[in-house]
Amino acid sequence: MTEPEHRDLRDVRVQDLVERTGIDEAMITRLVHGFYGRVREDATLGPVFAAEVEDWDEHLRTLVDFWSSVALMTARYGGRPMPAHIKLDVGEEHFARWLELFRQTAHEVCTPEAAAFFIGKAENIARSFQMGIAFHRGR
Repeated sequence: MTEPEHRDLRDVRVQDLVERTGIDEAMITRLVHGFYGRVREDATLGPVFAAEVEDWDEHLRTLVDFWSSVALMTARYGGRPMPAHIKLDVGEEHFARWLELFRQTAHEVCTPEAAAFFIGKAENIARSFQMGIAFHRGR
């Protein structure tokens, strides 16, 4: 497949997603800001993030870029999230709480179709991080 054909296919997929779900940059921003507002106040997750995140404005911009890249294929995020998460002292309970808060926020700020999309992606990401962390720790 040539680069123009790849771009065209990507554009068609994104347009289909947008039409089915209503996802746009504003929704992504509301989701990220709402979710991490909850995370910061959470008894389980708040301390983990407080110990790691120095500049919340920058962190939120990065996460909006990440989710924009996931949903709208904008390619604005070019980081490597796994190394940042491997060093954290987190376990199954942290991932369960992260997903619980994410699901709550997605259902509140997104259309049902968009919530299902984002939750599916978040569940895959959480599973991937859990496997990466377990592998790194030799479990």
